[in-house]
Amino acid sequence: MSSNHRVLINTEKCIGCGACVSDCVSSCISIENGKAKAGGEGCIACGHFEAVCPEAAVVLTGFEEESEGFNAQTRLNPQELMKAIRTRRSIRNFDTKDIDREIVDMIIEAGRLAPTGSNAQNTGFIVLDKSKQELERNAVKLFRSLTGIAKPFSKFLSRVEIDDNFFFKKAPLVIVLTGNSVNASLAAENMALMAEANGLGVLFSGFFTVCANNVPKIRKTLALKRGEKAITTLVIGYPNVKYYRTARREKANIRKV
Repeated sequence: MSSNHRVLINTEKCIGCGACVSDCVSSCISIENGKAKAGGEGCIACGHFEAVCPEAAVVLTGFEEESEGFNAQTRLNPQELMKAIRTRRSIRNFDTKDIDREIVDMIIEAGRLAPTGSNAQNTGFIVLDKSKQELERNAVKLFRSLTGIAKPFSKFLSRVEIDDNFFFKKAPLVIVLTGNSVNASLAAENMALMAEANGLGVLFSGFFTVCANNVPKIRKTLALKRGEKAITTLVIGYPNVKYYRTARREKANIRKV
């Protein structure tokens, strides 16, 4: 746990219910003399004990934001969610209309709130701004040289034109996520769902992610540190295409063991 974070327990509020003890993943809280007591090493500052306390008697300090109270967890309608998942598509044809700053902030916030292993909170969000066109030009240059070599061996590459907008498809927003592969992937899916909830379309650009990790000039522009890795790239904008039916999928590969 960071030195910025401390577990504070208000013994006057604490009713000794033990909810914080049973929900603490690091076993860093105990009940003594009918009251919660913080102690022991290994706290990962996940905040579960604060969230589960019915009397707001346990507080984890060191954050800029305040904890928000609620009476019941918000649940999505299962049928509506399934319909949204079935009808979503990867978008490769975008309108150039700008995205409001409030929506961009909401998309990043959805990623920030995604779970991370051991509460690492180590996902980074690189929003391509003034460097977006330069980065795409460098990536396009690389792919044109590579596809020239690979075309004789790939039917896909022999048909694909690497135009000037090959990576970002004229979309107004591109966000590169860095960090742990699982954590950043969870954040990216949260962000994609939030973007789509705001009427936007999303493309997961694996091609640009490869360039971000392997082209020194692109890594330098993204300010990627030694050992830091781009996990995925979200290309986001208002769709300039409309779909009328779902795409078919193979059956799920399910095994019981």
